[in-house]
Amino acid sequence: MPKIIKHARIVDDPWQVLRLATDETPADVHLPHTATLLPLAVWRARRNEWLAAGTPVGVWLAADEGPEALADDLARLPVIGVDFPKFTDGRSYSSARLLRERYAYTGEIRAIGDVLQDQLFYMRRCGIDAYALRADKDLEQALAGLRAFSDSYQAAVDQPRPLFQRRLHGEAA
Repeated sequence: MPKIIKHARIVDDPWQVLRLATDETPADVHLPHTATLLPLAVWRARRNEWLAAGTPVGVWLAADEGPEALADDLARLPVIGVDFPKFTDGRSYSSARLLRERYAYTGEIRAIGDVLQDQLFYMRRCGIDAYALRADKDLEQALAGLRAFSDSYQAAVDQPRPLFQRRLHGEAA
């Protein structure tokens, strides 16, 4: 079984990520009978069919898709993936932050795609709590990415108060 980093631990990953082949459409893709993260287009086209099957389902958002597309379905989705198609594309950081702050999503937000150790600390700051690293990366080494900095100055999803406020109230050293 593949492994991911979730809540700062390496764990087995029962979920598979469905990506459409170039000749597939959302309407004709074969839906597996295991826990699957579906592309948003497949979720939109076959939502009712998937829900009727009773198989665990999550949805992943491409970098150019916003979380508003899932606003009415968030309670049904235990996992939402945010795709990083390449290291230099940061649009999915915004999607994760919006899911946590605007939509109050409390389920798992998983980074998928070109996910590297250098990004993990910043991904966690935006509300991402699970990381499916690229297959060529070492998960043990990547855990260090979550501890890259001991504290942060700015407010974010993982720490809503900036450092100056925490110090003012005796909360930070």
